Amino acid sequence: MAQEYATRGSKNHIKNVAIVGAAGYSGKYIVESLLRNGKHNITAITREGGTSQIPSGITVKKVKYDDHPALVEALRGQDALIITMGVRAPPDQQTKLIEAAAAANVPWILPNEFGNDNANEKLRNDVAVNADKTQYRELIEKLGKSSWIGICCGFWYEFSLGGGENCYGFDIKNQSVTLFDDGTQPISTSTLPQNGRAVANLLGLKILRDGENDKSPCLSDFKNKFAYIASFVVSQKDMLDSVLRVTRTEMRDWKVTHEPTLERFQRGNEMLKAGDYAGMHIGLYARNFFPDGLGNHAATRGLDNDKLGLPKEDLDEFTSISVRWALDGTLERYGQ
Repeated sequence: MAQEYATRGSKNHIKNVAIVGAAGYSGKYIVESLLRNGKHNITAITREGGTSQIPSGITVKKVKYDDHPALVEALRGQDALIITMGVRAPPDQQTKLIEAAAAANVPWILPNEFGNDNANEKLRNDVAVNADKTQYRELIEKLGKSSWIGICCGFWYEFSLGGGENCYGFDIKNQSVTLFDDGTQPISTSTLPQNGRAVANLLGLKILRDGENDKSPCLSDFKNKFAYIASFVVSQKDMLDSVLRVTRTEMRDWKVTHEPTLERFQRGNEMLKAGDYAGMHIGLYARNFFPDGLGNHAATRGLDNDKLGLPKEDLDEFTSISVRWALDGTLERYGQ
């Protein structure tokens, strides 16, 4: 396909951005970064009757997701729609948003696609919750009115380190950790602020290059593709070393056990099949630590951090945040 360039006088930047989940766990960081960049008019799409505290400085439109005409009207005039929602959200909710965005001619959608490398068929199909996301990308392309961009960021570091043994294997409160195999398999992981910056900076790019001499990144580079970002490439042992530093503890203060990664993955899947939702987390996280290295997209794909102007971050700083959240109950309030 021939390279497209912006034409003189054409609109070459996204201006109006709608977001679902603006007050949510990841959404609030996206909103903060969008506001900080100051390039967009931001609209929060919220459920009618909802009680979420929306940050100041953005427009709020309350709708019923079952009211298609109202949802279309709320999205009319938007250049991009960002969808963030929990894994337990009704499965048809995102479908309704995508269909309304198409009817409203919203040209860009960032679906609820923040996590693993779902462009990798093997990694995607090994985990049901990842495989289920394919339908939304396919729907966007089928409707033909919008383009999608997924954010491959790995798991959120603060959320996953402090979120309990089912995630990265750490029980911060009880000073215990389960190492998968020998705990040395590296994965790519991102902080919540880095995820927010990535989305805001991505939507701040020019849509098209100005001409053949323009080598700067543009939004269309990511059309119907994933943007790959990460804050850290670390193993469980790297995480444990960081935890020891920030808590000023030593190895003898911690209970360390081991579990074969494949067995853990299979155990999680069996728990989920039996109706134990904790198994979803166990299997989902364990898959990223397989020795095939597919959980380290920095190595398998390379990162778009530089294209998106993302800063380097300090591991111990975010380990400290995670430890604090685990101890003060912050993560419990978000269902971890």
